[in-house]
Amino acid sequence: MYKHKIAIVGATGAVGTVFLKMMEDRKYPSVLLRVFASKKSLGKKLSYLGKHLIVEELNDDSFIGSDFVFISATTSISESIADLAVKSGAIVIDDSSAFRLSEGVPLVIPEINSEDLLNHKGIVSIPNCSTTPLAMVLGCLAQLSRPLRVVTDTYQSVSGTGSAAVSELLNQSKSVTEGAEISKNVYAHQIAFNLFPHIDELQPNGYTKEEMKMALETKKILHRPDLEISATCVRVPVLVSHSQSVHIEFDNKIKVDDAIDVLNNFSGIKVLDDVSKNVYPTPIDAEGKDDVFVGRIRSDNYRSNILALWVVTDNLRKGAALNALQIADYMSQMKLHV
Repeated sequence: MYKHKIAIVGATGAVGTVFLKMMEDRKYPSVLLRVFASKKSLGKKLSYLGKHLIVEELNDDSFIGSDFVFISATTSISESIADLAVKSGAIVIDDSSAFRLSEGVPLVIPEINSEDLLNHKGIVSIPNCSTTPLAMVLGCLAQLSRPLRVVTDTYQSVSGTGSAAVSELLNQSKSVTEGAEISKNVYAHQIAFNLFPHIDELQPNGYTKEEMKMALETKKILHRPDLEISATCVRVPVLVSHSQSVHIEFDNKIKVDDAIDVLNNFSGIKVLDDVSKNVYPTPIDAEGKDDVFVGRIRSDNYRSNILALWVVTDNLRKGAALNALQIADYMSQMKLHV
């Protein structure tokens, strides 16, 4: 393992917390680890391998000496500090949407398109947490036949919005069960015991920004600008893990057994599929796990070249933190930063 100097921006947020915990679990060999967050967290102590890391304030010298800077903050923060990190000699691994569709910035899922890392110019983007599992499944099944069209409906947990949304769901759930007044701060609607088909800003074409992220990011990752993707993204009262119902039309007929076989043998994907025994992925099953879980794999009732399946992933791990760590590992192995 290579020993790197790592900086984490957004270390106290939902994804940053998981990123630090995953590094600790792996005893990640960072010789220098610095953590940064918003002003309200300055001076906070974060436990790491028996020591305490002190949350620092960002300044022009924050990234000097860093090898990798992991950013999990707002898009505006990423846009304001990424160039500073690159000029300081670091590689930026960014979790926001700031650079995902920018020309010259690799958008990477290591199991799918690690070769794109060869073309980095200092910044590497992580896909949206709902894009990653979809692109993983499509990239895997493309071994059998070329995907032509995808229709997906997502069921996304509140942790995808952040820590404040998690607190809002818990507080509202308590209020509902106690018959107390509901307080809404993060979402326009009550999320406890409810759901709504509106994630991110509405776009002129009638789709939301989240839905368009899924389509455009997947096309970029797979190098398939011709791939047709239509998504409906729904926020659900689940703490962690995003789920998707996916229908994929292929160029040729796809046998279910063949699909199960290639999925089961693809790094990072695990099949849970035995409905007769109530075996299929659920958000609770996926929480805290690294794999993309797939189940309910079946042929379309009318067309033999269409597969329907159910996909569940921990959005904070493979959807963000794990993918970032894997990118750093791959870049080290490829000697893109040693």
